[in-house]
Amino acid sequence: MTLPHSPGRLGDLLGIDHPIIQGPFGGGLSSVALAAAVSEGGGLGSYGAHILTPDAITGLVTELKAATSRPFAVNLWVPLEGERSALPDRTALTAHTERLRPYYEQLGATAPAYKDLEALPAFDDQVDALLAAAPPVISFVMGIPPRRVIDEARRRGIVLIGTATTVDEAVALDDAGLDAIVASGSDAGGHRGAFLAPLRESLVGTFSLVPQIADAVSAPVIAAGGIADGRGIRAALALGADAVQIGTAFLTTRESGASDVHKRRLGTPAARTTVLTRLFSGRTARGIPNRFVRDMAAYEDAVPPYPVQNALMQPIRRAAAAQGRPEYVNLWAGQAAALAGDGLSAREYLAQLVKELPGRGDPSGSPRAR
Repeated sequence: MTLPHSPGRLGDLLGIDHPIIQGPFGGGLSSVALAAAVSEGGGLGSYGAHILTPDAITGLVTELKAATSRPFAVNLWVPLEGERSALPDRTALTAHTERLRPYYEQLGATAPAYKDLEALPAFDDQVDALLAAAPPVISFVMGIPPRRVIDEARRRGIVLIGTATTVDEAVALDDAGLDAIVASGSDAGGHRGAFLAPLRESLVGTFSLVPQIADAVSAPVIAAGGIADGRGIRAALALGADAVQIGTAFLTTRESGASDVHKRRLGTPAARTTVLTRLFSGRTARGIPNRFVRDMAAYEDAVPPYPVQNALMQPIRRAAAAQGRPEYVNLWAGQAAALAGDGLSAREYLAQLVKELPGRGDPSGSPRAR
């Protein structure tokens, strides 16, 4: 018997009980414990693997398969051309490093040397390792995976999820044969994934984007961005989504890899305001503004692209998190971040969401008691 809250065709595709997907996090914010807890609870747990080496990806999938018998997803970024290998010349790098020198000194951090700026692992090597490890689901952001990847995933029985920030991107993913499509609204926290048009032309709010994508594609649609409770889930499903993907609110759970200073900002009045910034990684991402973002605002267009700026900022972010100083940490958060954060376990938070699904609990969709 199909329950009123069943994820329907997407549930059949993914093998999940509830139309809830935990968003994948990069930069150490994901954890095996978090992904496994969500999957064991009947949702789809996810892990962001875009910075991992092929060997680490193999090990990750082994760990996840040992931690849960249920389906889970591993996420990769489709790289922009030349993004992973391009490094500035030494003179340019010196200028970028000197701009950050006061922060290194204040936090007792060491700036990376030119020789230590290694390119990220090659995407082709990463995806080959991931296909060989054969997780139940692979999700992608930032673009369309190569045709050979789609064909090999189909041969191995791996479900593929793509991510679109515009209707045109969703149509392109659908035409390429992706099994499901995340409609990632501009409300979403973390890095923006626009890949067909400039970012400034790709900032469509979730609840404007979802019904347009649902009308334009045949694949199941997953709504993402600005969803943290049953009200957002109900709205997304009413607009044509088959499921939702929730990121920021899962960052507040005990299993997430977010730092304590990051978790403490989520679910507070400080999280009511978010901004798009390149300052922490060199790619545009949404987070809670802090002292660093405000002090360095004039350099938004001057910092080097990802992954160089990401590498330059890594010592600052790590030292600030260790010292409990949120003013220098990348506080990634979506526009519903103030609704997040009860300090629950992932299973407890997921259970609350399930109670608020259509056909469960209070039909008005009232928020959880706080």
